[in-house]
Amino acid sequence: MGVSVFQDRLKQVNDQIALAAIRSGRDPEDITLVGVSKRKPIEDMQQAYEAGLRHFGENRAQEVRDKFPNFDPPGIVRHFIGHLQSNKVKYLPERVDMIHSVDSVKIANAIDSRFSAIEHKIPVLVEVNISGEENKEGVEPSAAEELCAYCADKPWLEFSGLMTIGPLTDDSSRIRYAFQEMRKLLGQVEALIQNDQHVLSMGMSGDFEIAIEEGATHIRVGTAIFGPRAY
Repeated sequence: MGVSVFQDRLKQVNDQIALAAIRSGRDPEDITLVGVSKRKPIEDMQQAYEAGLRHFGENRAQEVRDKFPNFDPPGIVRHFIGHLQSNKVKYLPERVDMIHSVDSVKIANAIDSRFSAIEHKIPVLVEVNISGEENKEGVEPSAAEELCAYCADKPWLEFSGLMTIGPLTDDSSRIRYAFQEMRKLLGQVEALIQNDQHVLSMGMSGDFEIAIEEGATHIRVGTAIFGPRAY
């Protein structure tokens, strides 16, 4: 596609981020843009990097295995954002810098075990199914605090906050309500676990402006940067 295409797309997304942040009285610099590069070749990722993108998100552990550390330019931050199976955790050490999708004690234990082997503490987020949709991964909101506290007690997990995927709907009021509920839940977690590193990862290409207005610190944007999936 060329670096200029990514420059144009990143400018558009960053302009939207800035406007959404300003509307909600926030500093645009407080929003981290994670470019979702799933199913995209390293060549596209390199061009996006040259255009200014530094945070990359992948949702398949096998793709993390194949892409990293082969793609590891200076300043890159690698996020794992997809559903994680315990037998695939082995692909993540030394290849990711944050895991967004801890949704069970079993996964928390698997991550802790694998990262203990390399003596590296990995930042993790607990994924919450805030919409209650059956096709969504994530822990139920009522069980989120318990799982967060569990992660915070694991020696090789650095509990850092929450992640969610918004409701699959065109109804902006439903999306906004879900994100508001996530912000409330994060507040409850912050009261339970005393540290100042809490991340709120929510919002994708179609709803990240609402997410920013409702408190997102990290947004995960794929199509608006990398274009539609080729397969």
